[in-house]
Formats: sequence, structure tokens, C-alpha cells
Amino acid sequence: MNTKLTLTIEQHTIEKAKEYARKRKRSLSDLVENYLKALTSETPIEDQLTPTVKSLKGSFKLPADFDYKKELTDRLSEKYL
Repeated sequence: MNTKLTLTIEQHTIEKAKEYARKRKRSLSDLVENYLKALTSETPIEDQLTPTVKSLKGSFKLPADFDYKKELTDRLSEKYL
């Protein structure tokens, strides 16, 4: 059973989300519903990994001081700027 939900979200965010959904030929409601399902899923993420991804897990170690966010920002800046 579907139920209507009212959300308060910034206009700019809504516009970008609608564009994202349109490009993927999906409704915004569908995207939000699937996101909420993923958030509330009781199945651990480990169980959702494909066998290929599971086989790669633990194949390398990062330094203890590795800054994932900085590395991601640097790589995306190189790619898009």
C-alpha cells in the first residue's frame, strides 16, 4: 500500500533530484523509496556484496593516517577541474 509523504527540502535540491531521476527514467518517489529501503534494510551490507567484490575485500591495506575524503576530493578535482 502506498501512502503520501510530505517532505520539506530546499528548492535547489529538489530541482537537481528531479533532473537526476529524469536522466535515469525513474520517478523521484521511486528514488526516495529505494533510498529509504536501503537505509532501513536489516540485511548487513556484507550480505549485499557481489562475490567479486567480496573476493577483493582485504586485498590491500591503507596507511592508518589515510584521509579518504581528501584523496577523493583530489582525484575528483583532477578529473573535473
